Amino acid sequence: MTRFAIGENDFLLDGSPYRILAGALHYFRIHPDHWADRIRKARLMGLNTIETYVAWNAHEPHRGEWNATGWNDLGAFLDAVAAEGMHAIVRPGPYICAEWHNGGLPVWLTNTPGIALRRSEPQYMAAVTEYLQRVYEIVTPRQIDQGGNVILVQIENEYGAYGSDVAYLEELVRVTEKAGITVPLTTVDQPMPDMLRNGSLPTLHRTGSFGSKAKERLATLREHQPTGPLMCSEFWDGWFDWWGSVHHTTDAAASAAELEDLLAAGASVNIYMFHGGTNFGTTNGANDKGRYDPIVTSYDYDAPLDEAGNPTEKFHAFREVISRYAEVPAEVPAAASPAPAFDVQLTREGDWVPATLGEPSPGLVSFDDLDHVGPIVQYRTTLPGGRGGLLIIGQVRDLAWVRVDGVDVGRLSRTLHETSLYLPAGNVLEITVEDQGRVNYDVRLGEPKGLIGGVRLDGSDLDGWTSQPVHLERAVAAASGEHAAIIGGREVLRGSFALEAPTDLFLDTAAWGKGFAFVNGFLLGRFWSAGPQRTLYVPGPVTRAGDNEIVVLTLDAASTASASFVPSALLGPTEE
Repeated sequence: MTRFAIGENDFLLDGSPYRILAGALHYFRIHPDHWADRIRKARLMGLNTIETYVAWNAHEPHRGEWNATGWNDLGAFLDAVAAEGMHAIVRPGPYICAEWHNGGLPVWLTNTPGIALRRSEPQYMAAVTEYLQRVYEIVTPRQIDQGGNVILVQIENEYGAYGSDVAYLEELVRVTEKAGITVPLTTVDQPMPDMLRNGSLPTLHRTGSFGSKAKERLATLREHQPTGPLMCSEFWDGWFDWWGSVHHTTDAAASAAELEDLLAAGASVNIYMFHGGTNFGTTNGANDKGRYDPIVTSYDYDAPLDEAGNPTEKFHAFREVISRYAEVPAEVPAAASPAPAFDVQLTREGDWVPATLGEPSPGLVSFDDLDHVGPIVQYRTTLPGGRGGLLIIGQVRDLAWVRVDGVDVGRLSRTLHETSLYLPAGNVLEITVEDQGRVNYDVRLGEPKGLIGGVRLDGSDLDGWTSQPVHLERAVAAASGEHAAIIGGREVLRGSFALEAPTDLFLDTAAWGKGFAFVNGFLLGRFWSAGPQRTLYVPGPVTRAGDNEIVVLTLDAASTASASFVPSALLGPTEE
C-alpha cells in the first residue's frame, strides 16, 4: 500500500521526500473529450500532480438532482489523471470562489430562509454534509492508500478571508474523516497573519495563495506553519477578466522568476491556473467591491495552456524552470495552428423571448424564488391609467431592458448604479432582466437576482406584476419563422455551416452587441461588445463532420446578420 504523509520538513511518499509540482485544471470548465489532452500536456511541462476544485452547483443545480456524469464526472476525471501517471489534489469546498458563479454554492442553498453561509449553522451544515458525502463517495476509493492517486484533500477555501468559525472547520474535518478520507488535509489562505490564523486548525496543514514576492510570502507562511513542507497551493500565474475592462496578462519571465524562487526555497507548488478553460453557458462569477463587475466567458487566465489548450510562452518558461528541479519529459506539445476561418450568412428570425417563456408567477419574483438557474427573467405589468412618469427600481440585478408597448425606453445597469428612468405614456411595461453572473467572493454570496426592493412610478408602488423565467434553449429548438417581430434589439440569428471534420473554432461576436451563442445546441456563453473578449471558443467536440448549426440570441441590435469564424482567440487589449 502506497502512503502519502506530511513529514517534519517534506511531503513523504512511502517515507521518501516528495515535492508536489501541480497544476490546476477544472474539469467543469473543459470539455470531457479534452481532459486527457490537457492532463498530458501538464505532465509534459514537468508537473506530477493535477489539482481541481469541485463545483457543487454544477453537480446539483436543483436540490436533490445530483449529477456526476458527463462534464460532472469527477471520478472519470481523476481516473484520467491516474492514467497519465499523475497524482491528484481535490478541493471540494463547499465554497470554491474560482470566479465561478456563486462561488460554487447552489442557488437553492443560498436562497434557504435563515441560512448562514460558511458557518456551523444547522441548515447549512446539513446540506454541506450531504454534498461532501457524495463527493467523498467518489474520492475515497481513489486515495493513494487505496490504490488510487489522490494525495491531498483541502478543507474549505481561503476561509480566513471570510470567517473564523472554528466549530465549522472542525465539523468539515469530522465529516471528511468519517467519509473515509485518510490522506493529509490542508487549508489555503493568502499569507496574511489574520487570514492564516482564522482559516485553519492546528490539525490541518496550512498552505498559501499568492503570485508574487514568493520569498516574503513563504516566510510569513512559515511563521504560521512552523513544521512540514511549505506549499503555495495557488500560485497565481495570471488573472481573470471582467466585462468593460482589459485582458489581464502577466509577464512570462516575471512569473517564471517567481516560480524559480518558490522551487529554490524547496517549496511545493500548485500553478493556478495551468489551463483555465471557459465559463461555458452562463457559469461565470462576478465581483462587487462597490462596483459590480461580471466576469467574461473566457477563463484563459493567461495560463501556460491557453483557452484552446495550446502551449504559450509561459508554458515553455515554466518548463525550463521546472527542469532545473525535476525530470521533464523530452516531448514538447505542438504549437497552435490556425483554426478554420470562414463566414456564415444568418437568417433574422425575430424576437426570441416569446418562444422561451416559462409559466408566469404573480408578483415581482426573484430568479431564486422562481428556482430559475438561467440568465433571463421577464417582468410585466400594466401602467395605471396608461400614464408614464419616473420609474425607480430598488436594485437592478443586474442589467434591465425597459420597454413600453414593445418600444425600447432604456437600459438600467447595476454596474453603473442606474436605478431610474422616465417612461412615456403607454399600457404594458416590460422589463427584461439579465443575471450577469453571481458574486463569487465575500459577503455578497447568495444575493437574490431580479428586480429587488420594489418598483415605483412617480413615487407610488407599481403592482400587478407577473414574473416569467426565460429558457434560452427553447429558442434554439424553435422552428424557423415561429418568432414574433423584432422587439428592440432582441432577435434570433440562425445559420448553418459545413466542416470536413470536428475542429476547434473561434466565433467573432463583435458585431452583435450583447447576447448568447449556441453551436449545435451547445451554449458557448455570453458575448458583449463592452469587451475585452471578442471571440467565443468553440471546442471541437461540439462540432461535427457535415452540417453544423449556429444560433445567436441578441439582446442589443446586431449590426450584421452574418457570423465570422476567425483563426485564433481575440481576448482584447492588454494593459501597457
